[in-house]
Amino acid sequence: MKPTLFVLAAGMGSRYGGLKQLDGLGPNGETIMDYSIFDAIRGGFGKVVFVIRKDFEDDFRAKILSKYENHIPTAVVFQGLNDLPEGFTCPADRKKPWGTNHAVLMGKDVINEPFAVINSDDFYGRDSFAVIGSALSKMEGKKNEYCMVGYRVGNTLSESGSVARGICSKDDNENLTTVVERTEIMRVNGPVSYKDESGEWVAIDDNTPVSMNMWGFTPDYFQYSEDYFKNFLKENIDKPKAEYFIPLMVNKLINEDTVSVKVLDTTAKWFGVTYAADRQSVVDKIKILVDAGEYPAKLF
Repeated sequence: MKPTLFVLAAGMGSRYGGLKQLDGLGPNGETIMDYSIFDAIRGGFGKVVFVIRKDFEDDFRAKILSKYENHIPTAVVFQGLNDLPEGFTCPADRKKPWGTNHAVLMGKDVINEPFAVINSDDFYGRDSFAVIGSALSKMEGKKNEYCMVGYRVGNTLSESGSVARGICSKDDNENLTTVVERTEIMRVNGPVSYKDESGEWVAIDDNTPVSMNMWGFTPDYFQYSEDYFKNFLKENIDKPKAEYFIPLMVNKLINEDTVSVKVLDTTAKWFGVTYAADRQSVVDKIKILVDAGEYPAKLF
C-alpha cells in the first residue's frame, strides 16, 4: 500500500495576512500545495488528505481539490475549536485551534496506512518527498518506528526576517533525541544563529538538522496522540494560546522510549511565504525551477 500525504491547511497565516494556502505563486496560478502534491505523486504517495477549517471548505474544494481529479485520490477533514474529547469544553476566549498535533488527530478516521505530515504553505522540494516516500513505503504494518525529514538549517532561512524552527539532536544511529523549538533563527553577522531563553544569539552550523514539520508516522500515532491530548487539555484548557504541537508529542514518546524517530537527511532547499515580503521571492524561485525543467509550467 502506498503512503498517504497529510496536509495541514487549517491555519490563517497571521504574519502573511491572508490564506496562504490559496495564493497562486506558480506561472499558471499554482499554489505551494500544488507543488507538494506533484512532488508527492512522483515520490510514491497514493492519497492526499487535507485538514482545513470548515468555513473555507467551498473555496478550497473549488480552487484546490478540483485540480487533483484524475491525478490522485483526495479526502478532506476539518479542524475546529470544539473538536475535543468527551468531557472537555472549549473556553469562550479561545480563538485559535489547538495546534498541529490536534490537526493530525483529525485524520484518524481516514488514514490507515503510513503517512507523512506537512504544512500547506512550505515549499519542501522534490528530494524531501522522495526521501520520506521511500522510508514510509517500508513501514507498512510496523509500529513505534517513525521518521522525520531533517532539513539543513542553512537551507531553510527567510530573506525577510527570522524564522521558527525545531532544532534537532540525534544519536549515532541517526535517531532523533530531542526537538527544541526556537522561535527566532536567522543569520547574525554571517553564522546561522538562534536567540536563546536569555535573549542571546547562539551560532550553529549550517548543516544542523531542523524540523520543517515533515514527519512520517504509522497509524498507531493517532492513539498516542488521542490519549495524551486529554492530559494536555487538563493542564492547558484555560490557557488561550496553548497549542498541542507535534514536537511535544514526539518528544514525550522519545523520552519514554516508546518510539524511535529516524532523522532523514535531505539536500532540498526550503522556501515559503512566512512574511508578505517573501511572496515575490517565492514566485521567482519557482520560475527558476520551472525554467530549469524541474517542474512543468502547468502542474495539473
